[in-house]
Amino acid sequence: MANKHAAEKAMRHSARRRSRNRIVRSAARTQVKQAITAVTEGDTTATEQAVREAIRALDKAAQKGILKKNNAARRKSRLMKKLNQSHAAAQ
Repeated sequence: MANKHAAEKAMRHSARRRSRNRIVRSAARTQVKQAITAVTEGDTTATEQAVREAIRALDKAAQKGILKKNNAARRKSRLMKKLNQSHAAAQ
């Protein structure tokens, strides 16, 4: 437990930030999972929309500092790779 007033305030502040970050991180993960599911199902219009939303969520998380820039880039790259493979398999 914190002994100083400033340390107690820092703990409250970090708890608020942690809860906000968890919400954004969880939403980004959900969007990515939905995009991957859409890619495996193969519906092209829904797939491209889901991938676009997932990339947007990852970019927002990276911009806010919740995810590191390269982490978001890596996830987007893997997602696009799956999308492109599904397009190639469809043709």
